[in-house]
Amino acid sequence: MSAKAIIKLIGENAHRHDRWRVFSDFVQLSAFAISNAVDLRNRDTRESDYMRIIGQYSKDEANRFPMMLAELVNGLEDGMADVLGQVYMELELGNKDRGQVFTPYPVCQMSARMVFDKPHVDSIIADKGYMTMQEPAVGGGAMVIAFCETMQKAGINYQQHLHVTATDVDIKAVCMAYVQFSLLNIPATVIHGNTISQEEWSRWYTPAHILDGWSIRLRSKTQKPELIEPEAQIHQVTEELVITEEPVPIPIAAKKQTSVQLTLF
Repeated sequence: MSAKAIIKLIGENAHRHDRWRVFSDFVQLSAFAISNAVDLRNRDTRESDYMRIIGQYSKDEANRFPMMLAELVNGLEDGMADVLGQVYMELELGNKDRGQVFTPYPVCQMSARMVFDKPHVDSIIADKGYMTMQEPAVGGGAMVIAFCETMQKAGINYQQHLHVTATDVDIKAVCMAYVQFSLLNIPATVIHGNTISQEEWSRWYTPAHILDGWSIRLRSKTQKPELIEPEAQIHQVTEELVITEEPVPIPIAAKKQTSVQLTLF
C-alpha cells in the first residue's frame, strides 16, 4: 500500500511537473534532509541544493514530499523491502531514464539466501566483530536490503555486525539507496561514483555509520567492537564529518538493544 500511496502523491505533484522529475526530487530531498542532520561537513552545500529544488514547487506541492517520506517509513515498518525500487518500476521510469531496470525484491531475496553462509559469517564476526559488504552498482539498494533481511532471519543483528560500501553512477540511485539504508538503520557509505573508472563525486554516510562510530571500527579492524569507544558523543574530527558534543537529532530514531533487531522507531 505504501508504494501505491507514494505513486499517488507523485501523481498529484505531476500536474505541473514531469513524474520522473518529481520522483527524482523526492529521493534527493529526502536524502538531503537525513544527511543534513548528521553530516556537518556537507550540510551547507546540501542545504543549498535542498532549497533550490524545493523552491520549484508550490506550498501544497512541497508539503507532499514529507507525506511521501512518511509513506516510505510506513512501508519499511511493514517489512524489509525495496519500496523505492518498486515505485520506480511501477511508474515505468526505468525505460525513460537510460534503460535502468531494478531487480525485483523477491529475486534479491532468493539471491541473498543462496549466497548466505551462516558458519562463514559467524566466523568473520567472531574474529573481528563485523563483516563488510561491497555493492558496485547499488541501484535502490535491494540486494543489500535482502542480505540484511537474511542476516536478521539467521539471528544476526546487521545493525551491529555489518557495514556496507555501495556505489552507483546515478545520483538518483545513490539517494534511493541512502534513504532506504538510513531508515533501516544500515551502517553504510553510499558513494556517487563510477566503480569501473574509480571516479568519485560525493559520499553519503548513513546515520548508523556516523552515530555508531563506524569510522573508528573500520580503522580498528583488529579490535573487538566492545573495546571501541562509541563515537556519537565524542567531540571528534574525522575525514568525513565533524561530530559535536551535543546529541545530534536524526529523522528516524531507534533505541539501542543488544540482542534483538531494531525498529524504525
